[in-house]
Amino acid sequence: MTMNLNTVTANNIAHVLTEALPYIRRFQGKTIVIKYGGNAMVDETLKSGFARDVVLMKLVGINPVVVHGGGPQIGQHLEKLGKPSQFVEGLRVTDSETMAVVERVLRDLVNTDIVNLINRHGGVAVGLPGKDGNLIRARKHLLTRKTPGREQPEIIDIGYVGEVASINTSVLDKLISGNFIPVIAPLGAGDDGQSYNINADLVAGKLAETLRAEKLMLLTNTPGVLDKAGNLLERLDAKQVAALIADGTIHGGMLPKVRCALDAVQVGVGAVHIVDGRVEHAVLLELFTDEGVGTLIRNHTNDYTSLV
Repeated sequence: MTMNLNTVTANNIAHVLTEALPYIRRFQGKTIVIKYGGNAMVDETLKSGFARDVVLMKLVGINPVVVHGGGPQIGQHLEKLGKPSQFVEGLRVTDSETMAVVERVLRDLVNTDIVNLINRHGGVAVGLPGKDGNLIRARKHLLTRKTPGREQPEIIDIGYVGEVASINTSVLDKLISGNFIPVIAPLGAGDDGQSYNINADLVAGKLAETLRAEKLMLLTNTPGVLDKAGNLLERLDAKQVAALIADGTIHGGMLPKVRCALDAVQVGVGAVHIVDGRVEHAVLLELFTDEGVGTLIRNHTNDYTSLV
């Protein structure tokens, strides 16, 4: 019997659905924190695909919480002001002028755009700038770096860059139980009311820890964590990640992602996925298929024995 195109297509769809079913069962009622960034935020096809993925997750009983970045958009606005972007170990150097741009872009442009996008695709999203309502309390982040020939580590002040001091989840709990999709901008307020720019990966990691999320997913512009030859490392445990950081394989912008992944799995988050956001429907592919499209990080090697 010769199968026509419609039959082939139908069989492919049926295969995808049956493969997804055990994952849907496992994650029903669970919270999954997604850091949304990279090309997935600027390419129109990828943006629509991401919104549909998040809406579908909610419809099948999974609770997505979205934390977004906004690096390219911030960089574009700074460029218009004639102000170059500077980064140290993947973190944006943020003086007072830069902080004003960061806050305006994240809160008024990026957050609003994502909320509207999800709502247009059938979801009910609510935007939450992290500094509002004491959602994210922050403190100043100081980088320390060991310098050859110096006994004490060098302390690097990169301006109004913060780290998460605490998260008040009461609002998030109410939104999640009310079938809303929270969309969070990575801004925090210090005890003195000062606004801080916090790396979105770090915010997503702390949210995953505090909410006791089943998974943390970090969308990025690479296939995942790569070895020194550029090959994808599909599965890593905490010891392997620490070794890759120590030998310099993991560096630059990947460092904040991997460090927050380590922190998350060591305090009880089930798994962290560093996902290639340039792949359409990357979130669903990583969540609901056997192969996935990125790097899966767990605390111990034996954690990989029960993935379904």
